[in-house]
Amino acid sequence: MSLAFDDYGRPYIILREQGSKKRMKGLEAYKSNILAAKAIANTLSSSLGPKGMDKMLVSADGDVSVTNDGATIVEKMEIQHPTAKLLVELSQSQDAEIGDGTTGVVVLAGKLLEQALTLLDKGIHPLKISDGFDRACDVAIKHLDQIAEEIDIQQNDHEALIQAACTALGSKVVSKRKRELGKIAVTAVLDVADLTRKDVNLDLIKIQTKTGGSVEDTRLISGILIDKDMSHPQMKKEVTDAKICLLTCPFEPPKPKTKHNINISNAEDYKKLYQQEQQYFVDMVKLVKNSGANIALCQWGFDDEANHLLLQNELPAVRWVSGTDVELIAMATGARIIPRFQEITPQKLGKAGSIREVQFGTSNERMLVIENCQCTKAVTILIRGGSQMIVDEAKRSIHDAICVIRNLIKDNRIVYGGGSAELACALQVLQYADEVSSVEQYAVRSFADALEGIPNCLADNCGLNPITSVAQAKSRQLAEKNPRIGIDCMELGTSDMKEQKIYETLSSKKQQIQLATQVVKMILKIDDVIAPDDY
Repeated sequence: MSLAFDDYGRPYIILREQGSKKRMKGLEAYKSNILAAKAIANTLSSSLGPKGMDKMLVSADGDVSVTNDGATIVEKMEIQHPTAKLLVELSQSQDAEIGDGTTGVVVLAGKLLEQALTLLDKGIHPLKISDGFDRACDVAIKHLDQIAEEIDIQQNDHEALIQAACTALGSKVVSKRKRELGKIAVTAVLDVADLTRKDVNLDLIKIQTKTGGSVEDTRLISGILIDKDMSHPQMKKEVTDAKICLLTCPFEPPKPKTKHNINISNAEDYKKLYQQEQQYFVDMVKLVKNSGANIALCQWGFDDEANHLLLQNELPAVRWVSGTDVELIAMATGARIIPRFQEITPQKLGKAGSIREVQFGTSNERMLVIENCQCTKAVTILIRGGSQMIVDEAKRSIHDAICVIRNLIKDNRIVYGGGSAELACALQVLQYADEVSSVEQYAVRSFADALEGIPNCLADNCGLNPITSVAQAKSRQLAEKNPRIGIDCMELGTSDMKEQKIYETLSSKKQQIQLATQVVKMILKIDDVIAPDDY
């Protein structure tokens, strides 16, 4: 610490923080970064595949999550190391772009880092390792394009899409019901898909959860389901040919924005104030009725007097509708969101075939279903389950399945699962390594070994001998020239993934390999770490 003075003679203190910081350079920095990232990958590796283990995550306030979704696990882990956080972002970018394969991409990055550590110990320069990985990645991507197959998504009542959804759901908690949930996901996506443009607007698929019942009770509702009921129990429970007034202003008298006091000295003044307040409510209801609306959906609340007036005027209403639901209803019904009562016009009303209240089980909980919307066909998947944990995991699983189906509609090329695509790429990369005359050859071979780590991990998680299983699959792929031979995780008696109908989208597999390679290259370029002493 030292004292100094500025231009005006004012003193200030200079604190020397550099001494309290820790610095790592060169090989020590590489190893520290790689080991931190590897720790995350090793945590996720046991969750890979159809028989992967689940992780229980307990938050600081005691909320418990049980999942094997890679993106969810790394998001909820409290990770401090900055390099390990790169793998969190890696998993999240795979989730945002593809929606599936979040565990696989982190495991692959971990295997690549493992190989990079071995090469660093041999004295190979990190940039040479990066270049070798980059060249091997290009070879693997080109080979994936060659072994990919196009599927007809329309054939046999969309059976190919259902099988793809089943593959995505096969490793989840809800795998026992993967066929039924797969069909629900396929129907939901096809209902909102624009097949001519090969585009799917996932905003039109609402996933609503409700504890109670079992996963088998999960169903698809052709319309929008909102977790609200009519504001008054005596209001009509069903409105046909609905003309919807969508309000974001409350059914309340206007209030001054500043603090105010009203001094009432006699009963006459009080009655006048009461009548004035009543008149506000009467005018509001009148404006809604005059527009031709027969139901009002309000983002805000309204008090009992307004509620009573709405009932007297036979105008069903719903209060406290969430902002996301308001936007979805506006998109689906063609309604304009109205911020002030004075702006209500017949042109701004949304139209729907019917709005009705439904009840579930023996509980008194009700929901509203908006069906036959005017503009677009919005759908809702209602997920049921015995506990909040199961419902949350089912929601994540169905989201993954929906993303896989969307990707197949956009690009109908597939590669086969069970580690077969990684093994085929590994064999191709090894073949290419013999043509590389520079030191990068070592990195290219290591890339192939890392790719083999995925089927190794699959076999290990399924209780098989990983060395024997992968060796047999490799020898059969070479002998039969069949890139579909993988690990028979479900022990069905065949290693041909085409016969097992296990496949995933080409875009997902390519994205996994490219993202994992990019992150590993980024980690290998960090050679100096300056961090606080407690890091």
